[in-house]
Amino acid sequence: GTDISKGMMKIGKEKVQKIGLDQKISFAKEDCMNLTLADNTSDAITVAFGIRNFENLDKGLSEMHRVLNKEGHLVILELTTPDSFPMKQLFAIYSKIVIPTMGKLLSKDNNAYTYLPQTIKAFPQGEVMKGVIEKTGFRDVAFKRLTFGICTLYTAAK
Repeated sequence: GTDISKGMMKIGKEKVQKIGLDQKISFAKEDCMNLTLADNTSDAITVAFGIRNFENLDKGLSEMHRVLNKEGHLVILELTTPDSFPMKQLFAIYSKIVIPTMGKLLSKDNNAYTYLPQTIKAFPQGEVMKGVIEKTGFRDVAFKRLTFGICTLYTAAK
């Protein structure tokens, strides 16, 4: 497993150890914009709720494409904005009022979690994201909206 955050890797290591796989799974700090992995060496790459935070989406996807082997698969799970009634309207209220209010209450920071709805809204979604993934060389790109469109699962092959 790789992550740019040591804290996230610590959590991953603890989970792997808890289920007894710590002898089979290792972790390394990596920056997705400049992976140190060799070309064509990975069977799969998964990203959950993090790709919208990439500094350069095209570069990150290109790096993932580079390190995947010829049979490799990419799976991305990301927060998205629902696109149909009434979830679209409910999510707008939830993201503008509930998320920032809960963030403020839990963290005592007035700006906590105000970024989350902004990054979700600004990130390419659905067909647009599918096109971004295809542009970096992936094939068989597909997506499926989950949880009434609050999350979207993107899949692709090298």
